[in-house]
Amino acid sequence: MTSEPTAARGGAPAGRLPADVTSFVGRRAELAALAGLLESARLVTVTGPGGVGKTRLALRGAAEADRAGLFPDGAWPAEVSTVRDPLLLGHAVLNALGLTDATARPPVEVLVERLADRRLLLVLDGCEHLVGPCAELVDTLLRAAPGVRVLATSRQALGSAGEHLLPVAPLPVEPTPGGGPAEAVALFVDRAAAVLPGFELTEGNRAEVALLCRRLDGIPLAVELAAGRLRALSVAQLNLRLDDRFRLLTGGVRTAPLRHRTLRTAIGWSHELCTMKERLLWARLSVFAGAFDLDAAEYLCAGEGIEAEDLLELIGELVGKSVLLREEGPNGVRFRMLDTLREYGGQWLRAGGEQHRLLRRHRDWYLGVATWGEVEWFGPRQAETAERTRLAHPNLRAALEFSLGEPGEEQLALVLAGTLWFYWVGSGHLGEGRHWLDRALALAPEPTEARAKALWVTGYMAILQGDLARALPALEECRRQALATGDDRALAYAVHRQGCAALIGDAPERAAELFEEALWHYNALGELNSNVLMAMFELGMAYLFLGDGDSGEVWIDRVRELAEEHGEQWAYAYALYALAYARWSVGEVRRARAYARECVRLNHLFRDLLGIVLAMDVLALLETEGPDGDLVEARVLQGAAHRIWQAVGKPFFGSRSFNGPHLECEQRARDGLTDQEFHEAFRLGGLLDLDAAVSRALGRGGRPGPEGLPGPRPVRPSPVPTG
Repeated sequence: MTSEPTAARGGAPAGRLPADVTSFVGRRAELAALAGLLESARLVTVTGPGGVGKTRLALRGAAEADRAGLFPDGAWPAEVSTVRDPLLLGHAVLNALGLTDATARPPVEVLVERLADRRLLLVLDGCEHLVGPCAELVDTLLRAAPGVRVLATSRQALGSAGEHLLPVAPLPVEPTPGGGPAEAVALFVDRAAAVLPGFELTEGNRAEVALLCRRLDGIPLAVELAAGRLRALSVAQLNLRLDDRFRLLTGGVRTAPLRHRTLRTAIGWSHELCTMKERLLWARLSVFAGAFDLDAAEYLCAGEGIEAEDLLELIGELVGKSVLLREEGPNGVRFRMLDTLREYGGQWLRAGGEQHRLLRRHRDWYLGVATWGEVEWFGPRQAETAERTRLAHPNLRAALEFSLGEPGEEQLALVLAGTLWFYWVGSGHLGEGRHWLDRALALAPEPTEARAKALWVTGYMAILQGDLARALPALEECRRQALATGDDRALAYAVHRQGCAALIGDAPERAAELFEEALWHYNALGELNSNVLMAMFELGMAYLFLGDGDSGEVWIDRVRELAEEHGEQWAYAYALYALAYARWSVGEVRRARAYARECVRLNHLFRDLLGIVLAMDVLALLETEGPDGDLVEARVLQGAAHRIWQAVGKPFFGSRSFNGPHLECEQRARDGLTDQEFHEAFRLGGLLDLDAAVSRALGRGGRPGPEGLPGPRPVRPSPVPTG
């Protein structure tokens, strides 16, 4: 999973710049200029036409600055070219930074808060279609976070105050003063050797290669596309065919200015050299937003001119011709098309009258991804499902945008947004989830099953954000609609989430009644999934808060049994929190600590901040127990937990019941530490980023007191609460 931006306090630099798939050729002067700008300017925008290499230059420059230690909190790429809705720009940057925020605050406000004390480089890639929103975001961040610098790529300047521009021209096509090959020639030779092993620059082909690179104006993408043809054509044949292309475009005038030989010409020429099936596949693949896998390509593109059994070979041909990029990772092979080539393919898709059909098929595929993810969420592949959904996130956005913008598709937008509850909730995307649900609910007021599900999902997420003003009406509407339409499943979920509202509202007796009712409905329906297990966990917590430990543990043990039987980990982690709470309440400190640590570990896999912070506060309290307790460490953990709560919402939901362990720990630490120790330990805990806080909670962060503080102070005996 991704990690939160963090100062490299004894560790490796943060950030997750992608590794180079191909070698980086040339651009020494531009890299030197970029390095100088990154040292002195807070906003640098790399500008230039499509295909000129802006992204590669920016990422290489960012990597070199990161290795030089200019940014202790790392260099972080945020690809915004696939974001179409300006309201999602902040969410996309949060996601890119690995920042999880479950509150209902605007994402820009969250970014300002979380980056205020950070020293990092944010690489905003592909801003030209959202120049205004990107400029506003950058201006806000730079004013509020003095340690943040921004490196943007765009076909035009952002126009922000203090912006420094680095225009990128095509690669030089003439030999270097020292007699070495031109940079464009060096790039062609490098890419040609990858396509045709053993290819090298010789006296026999030097002139033809140089001529080809001059005709392509040294535009890197055009050069790479030409190199991709060497499996079928020689360099001399490439020149002849390109010469024919230019003659056609310029009316046979060979002396036409170089400006006529545009990237579009080179792309069009490469397109013409593709077979009919390759051109058709190029056009159809343009509907993807970001990367995709072979299964998705087969579903969308096979049929009507492309046989399914030919697809893999055709994709291989497009990779070989540099139309597609092949990316291999832990989750298998994925493919991606550069924006410039996607735009060109999209034009042909529209011209062929296929765009609408392909966009609908795209939406249907990703609706299937969401549906299958919801099913697999209740099973041993939860972590894999979360990662697969994360990789599909840009395409899921595109599918939602299509459904919301297409008349008659609003119900499917409700289905898709509601089905993704497991991702919105389990992987820390509550804000974006509510964005899509609110839009879909506003467009589709009919009392359908899809609307009922969207209502309880919205209510559930609003509860987690502490937004009861929105949660309670949504859940009540869902309950009434369910009763009116006979939708027993929606009724069960509505009652269940109303129980959650009662639980955090310090009405455990009422909460228990609602959870019992919901579980009765679930049982009658034969419903069993992670939501049902969470209802059991929440019922167990209600009993624990009521002081009925025996009844509480019966339900928690039931969660454990079912989770272990089905390989479920997410609800299981919450059951571990409840067991830690229960074991602490009867004085079994060692077992409680083991349960709480495992809860933190599992929730960190999903980046579920709520589960992490609840268990971390219990671990802080456990540090105050027994003769080996460490009050300083307890207070450090409380400080770390407090910082995480800022990204979750109102601490402990404003609930006195959930807040009990925290208050008990705070009192014990206050009684055993000086005022300076008490406040300084809390402050230092608040400096820990998410990963460092988790490591500390798991016992891997070192147990000595923070620098400047004395070692452990003896713990004063204190009564142990029973509920």
